Amino acid sequence: MARRKDRPGPLDPRSAAILRAIIEEYVATAQPVGSQSLVERCRLEVSSATVRNVMAELERAGLLHSPHTSAGRVPTDAGYRLYVESIAESVALAPVERLMIRHQFGQVEFASEQWIRLAASTLAGATHSAGIATPAKPEASRIRRVDLVSGGERMASLVLVLAEGPIKQHLLPLDTPTDQELLDDAARRLNERIAGRTATQLEPLLRDLPLDTDTDQLVARAAERIARAMREFDANVVEDVFSEGLLYVMEAPEFAQTDKLRRVFVLLQDRAYLGDLVHDVTDAGDVRVFIGAENRPAELHDVALVLAPYGRRGRASGVVGVLGPTRMAYPHAISTVRYVSGLMNELVDHLYA
Repeated sequence: MARRKDRPGPLDPRSAAILRAIIEEYVATAQPVGSQSLVERCRLEVSSATVRNVMAELERAGLLHSPHTSAGRVPTDAGYRLYVESIAESVALAPVERLMIRHQFGQVEFASEQWIRLAASTLAGATHSAGIATPAKPEASRIRRVDLVSGGERMASLVLVLAEGPIKQHLLPLDTPTDQELLDDAARRLNERIAGRTATQLEPLLRDLPLDTDTDQLVARAAERIARAMREFDANVVEDVFSEGLLYVMEAPEFAQTDKLRRVFVLLQDRAYLGDLVHDVTDAGDVRVFIGAENRPAELHDVALVLAPYGRRGRASGVVGVLGPTRMAYPHAISTVRYVSGLMNELVDHLYA
């Protein structure tokens, strides 16, 4: 879990119970919580005066605040953080929900993009937040096969199929008119030499390729373009990001200003930022929760991210998770994200078996 360095110390049981009740009431209603309504709705076995005193203490500790002139309180980022720390390890998804989610995944083929899209949509539907999923990427991709397709007398399309599933297509300019038969011969020779190799393993091979015939030169040119394409692919920790459920987030009163939400999703297309986030989450090895100002970019200070890694170290890794307002049902979000990440491990095991 992401932690604030300045978070307050542990609360006594009564204060912890009241903080939890306030957070759960605020998550459900989106309205500031007053002491009287808290006692009535949550059936706390203390007086409203006692609750008011505890709420004042929690506010002084920076765990609650009073919006505007309202008599009620709402949680701060620090309040949510303390709450999340107290429930993170204990929450588990209900068996019936696990069964429903696994059934959904069982309806689609073991195909990378289908599972990633399904992960995002399943998380969105289950949590009523925006579901997020990134494809699992290896540190160093490997070549499955190469095809060369004529695109004119002096142009070919280089189709690079990676072992991890992605298909990359690049234009390959040619010095002389070249027919499809010559392209097929060059592709066959390439596949014999480079299938299963990484970009690093291609480097010494490039130096040793013969250049005697037209086919030799075509093979060398294509191999050089392939090595460059793989280096570019490997340099991006996040190849793509799939998101579903934007409407769920738009319905939250916190995002009545649609421009605010637009800036959030523009930022989530920033591969450099997402790459750093993937590293952080993968290193943690479990669900991480980023609440409000714990998110480095200012655009994310009104949202919470619940993310978990999936994949296998040394093979490939990605992340799945949800995004919503800081007023999020954290127990359900954490348990759902954790379960879906476990299912996604099965996809990586299948692809890399």
